[in-house]
Parts: sequence; structure tokens; C-alpha cells
Amino acid sequence: MVVAHNGNLYVTEPVSNRSLRSDRSRVWLIKPDGSKIEVDHGLKFANGIALSPDQTQLYVADYDSKWIYSFMVQDDGSLAYKQRLIWLHHKDTEDSAHADGVRVDRIGYIWVATNMGIQICDSAGRPRAIIPTPNGRVANFCFAGPNFDTLFATCGDKVYKRKVKSIGVQSWQAPIKPRQPKT
Repeated sequence: MVVAHNGNLYVTEPVSNRSLRSDRSRVWLIKPDGSKIEVDHGLKFANGIALSPDQTQLYVADYDSKWIYSFMVQDDGSLAYKQRLIWLHHKDTEDSAHADGVRVDRIGYIWVATNMGIQICDSAGRPRAIIPTPNGRVANFCFAGPNFDTLFATCGDKVYKRKVKSIGVQSWQAPIKPRQPKT
């Protein structure tokens, strides 16, 4: 789940029974007044979720594929213009990147926990780096510390910590306008 600065809450609901492929995941919007609205359905296994630094886009990871989807957040909180934004790297022996946690940094880079480590992509969706982990797939992570420049990542039964040169965005804070990606 991710909480926007205006109090809107976006939540992914993965399929309840993964063996039933006709059952699809949903993305929900829960408004500050408690009303609940389905804003998307159809991903195989909607999982990690994050807002862009300026909160105009919502990113949703599809755990059972190699895609991160983006949506434009409308003024009323609904979503529009769903598209595949990021093609994640994955192991040759698997069909999925097992995308889990998603976070963004102040310059608009999208960080994704996958079976290969934490993949870092620019806001245009181009992969820029992969931070591998010592013991396998990253389940989730966060930016923490006094300046939000330290990663804490859960990997199996371990938690790893790493200082980075990026500053993580906290979605509940005021939106910020990141720089445009280089072409």
C-alpha cells in the first residue's frame, strides 16, 4: 500500500487463489472518508506499489511477470492510461522477475525488489543498475535513516543495510518535481 500526501490510500490485492488464473488482481483507492473504489483489475499478481515523487503517476509491480505498470493519477484519485513502463531483468530459468516492493527516489528513479536484487530504473523505464543481495531474492525494502539515504532490505531470514547516494521519497510528504530523464 502507499499513502498519498492528500490522504488517498492505494492498495494492491493479489489474487486469492493463484491456481485460478481467471481470478485477477485488483488495485483499490481508499479515500480519506473511508470510501473504497476499485481503480484497476487484470494484472496477474499485483504486488508492490509506489507513487512518483510528484504523485502524478502510480507504479504497480506484477509479481507473475516481468513488468512494472504505470498509471496517471487523476484529480479525483482514479487512474488512467495504464501502460507497461518497465521491463525488468529476470533469471534465464524463470519467466517472472518476482517484482515485490517498489520505491522511488527524489530524482524519480524507480527501485524494485526482484529475484535478481534491487533493480533501479529511470523514470522513463530504462534499467540503470541492479544491486545484488548476498543471499538471494529481495522481498521488500525501504529508504530509512535521518536523510532517507540508507536502504534496509529483507532477504529471506536476513535484513541488510546499505548507504546509497539517493534520497528516498516518502509519499506522505509534500510532492516534489523530479528532473527530466536524460535521453
